[in-house]
Amino acid sequence: MRIRRLLGLALATGTLAGASAVGAATAQAATYPTISSEQCTAQGGTVNPGGPYRGPTCNFPDGHSESIT
Repeated sequence: MRIRRLLGLALATGTLAGASAVGAATAQAATYPTISSEQCTAQGGTVNPGGPYRGPTCNFPDGHSESIT
């Protein structure tokens, strides 16, 4: 009985560690790095000035946008 409990605990720990590693990799892959306005226009994007509560962004032709530093 004790071996079963330890084996279940080890399996649960391994599953949680694997799930958190996959989640971290997915979250990092989904974020875009910030660029400068010069890099934005050089890559074919358009610079949007933003507003009072949002900073400037760069909109690319493929549809994604990035924050401008």
